[in-house]
Amino acid sequence: MIYRITETTSTNDDARQARYRHGDVVWAERQTAGRGQRGHTWTSPEGENLTFTLVLEPRFLAVGRQFLLSEAVSLALVDTFASLGIETRIKWTNDIYAGDRKLVGMLIEHSYSGPTLARTIVGIGINVNQTAFDPALPNPVSMAAATGRTFRREEVLDAFLAAMERRYGQLRDGDAEGLQRDYTDRMYRLGEEHAFRLASGEPLRATVLGVRPSGELRLRHADGSEHEYLFREVEFVVKR
Repeated sequence: MIYRITETTSTNDDARQARYRHGDVVWAERQTAGRGQRGHTWTSPEGENLTFTLVLEPRFLAVGRQFLLSEAVSLALVDTFASLGIETRIKWTNDIYAGDRKLVGMLIEHSYSGPTLARTIVGIGINVNQTAFDPALPNPVSMAAATGRTFRREEVLDAFLAAMERRYGQLRDGDAEGLQRDYTDRMYRLGEEHAFRLASGEPLRATVLGVRPSGELRLRHADGSEHEYLFREVEFVVKR
């Protein structure tokens, strides 16, 4: 069920309510306290983009394998854009990029029941028809800006939900290897040497090798050594 509301603090906050069940979507035109990764806020002009939260109940998934769910969601978004004529890549962990510009931001939050997940809320912000952005944002882009045409937001959401049903089914059926392979193949800057920044602020030149099933980014440093990094331990340096 899609629940469309005019305004809320955050769709992720709303989606925590027990009345929302697996597969429900909370879509808001305005968020007064939208959140992104790394503690960032998320703002969006009314009527131009998609800001929504998908509720999932992946009770079959072990806590230690939760990154597979992030992979499934990211792949569903890449599949969605491919169906609409836009080539995208996954910037670890789960931003979606068109070229070197950010098209989608995501915030996934889990609750647990013993050794497995109990409930997951997937907050997604897709830049659909916005063409003027806050100059303080480093590298945004929208579907409209990338293609030169406008999109019906309902069409985009329907395409995502159909793609998500397929990718979630792949996860539920135990095809971790397929999800892992597809995610790696679609990673942003895969096999390319680029600039990174460690949490300490230290610059780094490295090549993306892939990602572990548990979510660590695999990098080969310029000296040939290979290392693995958790979220927040390293970040991409992307030119504006």
